[in-house]
Amino acid sequence: MSLSIKKNILVIGGCRSGKSSQALKLADKFSDNRRTFIATCVPYDDEMKDRVARHQKERDNRWKTVEEPINLHKAITEHGKSSDIILIDCITLWISNLLLKSRRIDYILKNVEKLLDAVQKTECSVIMVSNEVGTGIVPENDLSRMFRDAAGFANQHIANVADQVTWMVAGIPVKIK
Repeated sequence: MSLSIKKNILVIGGCRSGKSSQALKLADKFSDNRRTFIATCVPYDDEMKDRVARHQKERDNRWKTVEEPINLHKAITEHGKSSDIILIDCITLWISNLLLKSRRIDYILKNVEKLLDAVQKTECSVIMVSNEVGTGIVPENDLSRMFRDAAGFANQHIANVADQVTWMVAGIPVKIK
C-alpha cells in the first residue's frame, strides 16, 4: 500500500529508542520504490563506521543513499523531484556537523530555515529523524550546551511544520502530533 498524500514527519527520541527503525516502517507506507535516504553522518571512528554499516543493513535495495553532512536543503531539492519519500537520518548529526563548521547558533538556525523551506517545497514526503537531547542534565561545557540548544531549537522548528511527530520511547512509538 502506498500513500500518495505528501506528509512531513519528525521521528524523535533518545539514543537507541528505535527512531531509525520506526522511520523505515513509516516510509513503507509511502512508497514501494523511489526512496531516497539522506545520511548526515561522517564516521570519524571505527565505532561510528560500524554503526553506519548496521544502519545500511537495515535498508533494502529499494533505497538510494545520498551522503550529505551539511547541505540538506540542496539534497532535498535535488532528490525530491525523483523520490516518493525522503528519509533523513539524522538531524542531530547534521547539527553537530554544522556546529563543527561554525560555532554560531544563527548559522545553524539559518540552515534549519533552509532545510524547512526545502522540505515544504518538495513534492515528496519527508521523514526526519532526530534525537531529543534536552531531557538530561545541563552539560558542563559551552560547546555541549550550544549543541543541546541548537538541537532543541531545530527540533522545535521542525516539529512546528511537521504534519506528524512521533516520539520513540523504548521502541514504542508515541504519537505527539
